[in-house]
Amino acid sequence: MRPMRLLGGAAGAAALAMLWIGPAGAQQGDKSWMRTLGPGYTGGGFDVSEREFIRDWERNPAKGVPTLGAANLGPTKAAISRYVAIVARGGWRKLPDVKLEHATTHPAVVVLRQRLRLSGELQDDGSTSEYFDYDLDQAVRRYQTANGLAPTGVVDKATAGAMNVPAASRLKQLRTNLGRLTELAKTPAKYVAVNIPAAQVEAVENGAVVSRHAGIVGKIDRATPLLKSSIQELNFNAVWHLPPTVVNEDLIPTGQKLARRGESVLVKFKIDAYSGGRKLEPRKVNWDGPEAKGLVYRQQPGPENPLGFVKINFPNGHSVYMHDTPKPSLFGRNFRAASSGCVRIAGIESLVAWIVSEQGWKLEHVRQMKESGERRDVKLKRAIPLYFAYVTAWATPDGAVHFRRDIYLKDGIGHQAGAY
Repeated sequence: MRPMRLLGGAAGAAALAMLWIGPAGAQQGDKSWMRTLGPGYTGGGFDVSEREFIRDWERNPAKGVPTLGAANLGPTKAAISRYVAIVARGGWRKLPDVKLEHATTHPAVVVLRQRLRLSGELQDDGSTSEYFDYDLDQAVRRYQTANGLAPTGVVDKATAGAMNVPAASRLKQLRTNLGRLTELAKTPAKYVAVNIPAAQVEAVENGAVVSRHAGIVGKIDRATPLLKSSIQELNFNAVWHLPPTVVNEDLIPTGQKLARRGESVLVKFKIDAYSGGRKLEPRKVNWDGPEAKGLVYRQQPGPENPLGFVKINFPNGHSVYMHDTPKPSLFGRNFRAASSGCVRIAGIESLVAWIVSEQGWKLEHVRQMKESGERRDVKLKRAIPLYFAYVTAWATPDGAVHFRRDIYLKDGIGHQAGAY
């Protein structure tokens, strides 16, 4: 079975997401999916591989509607009622471990049809066909979009894993998340929200998403914390003060490894070590001794600095912040729990421009700061509320039910909902 060929580039990814997602895509905030791709479209004939499409789709999420919006409370309650009925009828059958895609024939296609009818992505026409037809392809794409998976139409391991989470577990997630959403639903007119399980950042103003960004959140063992704060300062081309977790779990072990090879981690990554305010000679640091943990480490702005060109500061007791990154490749992945707790943001230039727009800044000013490398701190005249939330299940006003991986196992349903 050959891979599907798709429209290229970020624009192509966004356009195809709109065109293919169907009613479950109201989270994408647009009904342009109703349009056709044009005369002669047969599902192929485009220029770029499926893998490139997936990367673009992950890096460039559509605006959608606010995840924390009060408008989602009613639909989420309705979804709970739907799932109560599904569970009462015995839930859904498990998909076998087999890859399914458009124009293939397999007995598992019958199970796939039943599964998507129950969750609402496929109309119940009574078909028991083993042929993977166009309508089923569209239903799979709608399901994938609502579950934060690139809408390729291919039932791969991740898609099947999401579909095989039991209905009872999904019901428990909806109930748990209704409480989370209710607590956060009274949001101000302008705020920033990070949905940690989705690894996405939303800039919201007057009830609409101004921009949505792919993010990178904390690893399983270095979880991004839940918090409520306010953005108060931007640091352009900032010095990075290495936090204790990074020093103890990354810098020192790497320093020990390189020292055995006659190299210096400080020299290699352009990091300075200080003791009592005095800069130390890199090769004199003893990485095997206890004193290494007591030093202060800083990295000057530049291409190696993990903060990238801008850091977004907000008061919190966890020593976390949001920032740019010089290595954006992870934004193209579906699983993006890869940081030490801070949140890296794709397309951060537009978010920063919006944050500081009330002070006369425009996007070109932010880009100039990136290009020039100028060191500058900008305090906001009016702080912007910020929420780090953990939302794995919710519904939108169109009736679509959305799920994300329970990456930190906070939903109390075991590993299955976080393992696909």
